[in-house]
Amino acid sequence: MSLSIINPSILEYQHELALRIQRHTPSDGVHPTAVPSLFFRRSSYVLEPRHSINVPSLCIIVQGSKTATVGTESYTYDPASYLVTPVHLPIIGKITEASPQAPYLSLQLNFTPDIILDIVKGNPPQWNGKTGRGIIVSKSTPPLLDAVLRLVKLADTPGDIPTLAPLITCEVLYRVLQGEQGASITQFAFIGSHAYCVSEAIQLINRDYAKPLLIEDLAKKVSLSPSALYKHFKKVTAMSPLQYQKAIRLQVARRLLLTEFLDAADAGYRVGYESPSQFSREYARMFGLPPISDVRHLRGSINGPAT
Repeated sequence: MSLSIINPSILEYQHELALRIQRHTPSDGVHPTAVPSLFFRRSSYVLEPRHSINVPSLCIIVQGSKTATVGTESYTYDPASYLVTPVHLPIIGKITEASPQAPYLSLQLNFTPDIILDIVKGNPPQWNGKTGRGIIVSKSTPPLLDAVLRLVKLADTPGDIPTLAPLITCEVLYRVLQGEQGASITQFAFIGSHAYCVSEAIQLINRDYAKPLLIEDLAKKVSLSPSALYKHFKKVTAMSPLQYQKAIRLQVARRLLLTEFLDAADAGYRVGYESPSQFSREYARMFGLPPISDVRHLRGSINGPAT
């Protein structure tokens, strides 16, 4: 979407947010802030696609643009929109617009499903009961950006953070839930809904990714039949539970190779692979290079997780 057709008041918020984020990001990369769960990201260049596991979070771009790919589906967002992932989700992110003169600037606010549940208790949005994808792109609104700006401003007044940050965070998420796709997010907070059960399954897989995954056992733990778990898990994540576990395993292994200097066989074993050849084969299929070649390539490129 062209900036020329963005609501003028939204442009004003984006401009001030860009100035403040740029002040707190003196270099490219991810920058934590004094506000809990709030992170800023800057990139002066268009980067190659990056694999990551998005935690439940709200992501807002204030300058530049980006695509997020889940399975075979790609979502584009820019200063006219925002992205929400209500569950842990393997994503391939690619910054598509950035330059040293106008760097990509974004913020990420992580949250827990409990916060969403607390907010919707009082005034739950209408929901049609259908299970939707665990990634949502929606149009930004002045009320949302007003709350986001006040949250960002707290980074300059640390003394206000303990009292005001929780309140403004709730307001930000309330504005998100009031948006055009708010009901698609609340599906993950309704206890007993298929999306809620899938969210529980995702948490169990992330906790025990190195253990063998038995679909019957997982389905029983989240109170679904194996066929219902498979069906709704794929609706949320665009992959089966086994494909999801594989993505988690391989991304954890990649991080181990980078940070702990393990060899490929040890990294594969740590994440649950018994066969080094199978690990190397699936690693190369996902990341495009065998483990050791991939790590050499990553160490020679710009580092930092996607936001």
